[in-house]
Amino acid sequence: PDLTGHEKFALGNVKYNISRIHVTAVELPSASISLLPGSGIKLMTGNASLTIDMNWSIQTWMFKDSGRGTVHISKVFVTAIISTPLDNTGRMSISLTSCQTTSGDVDIKLNGKT
Repeated sequence: PDLTGHEKFALGNVKYNISRIHVTAVELPSASISLLPGSGIKLMTGNASLTIDMNWSIQTWMFKDSGRGTVHISKVFVTAIISTPLDNTGRMSISLTSCQTTSGDVDIKLNGKT
């Protein structure tokens, strides 16, 4: 979905819109799944990366600008624990018990209209 909003700063309001958000690349060079006896599943990714392309626009009382942008997030580490208990009918249910995420680098490139 698009991201639209405004922020207040000392010099006035800034309206922004981020649209046409597309994930263009996902790399999971180190991923693992392991069973946790009696409790569920542990999912881990290490050194993952993600690239997102988007349109952006910004407007203030002084100026407005828009263009394309790319966000590249790298050195992403995720550990998630998913529990898989049985409900009262005997069917398995799935619930996220815990999730920890860290990211090392975020590179943002914004290109204005030419």
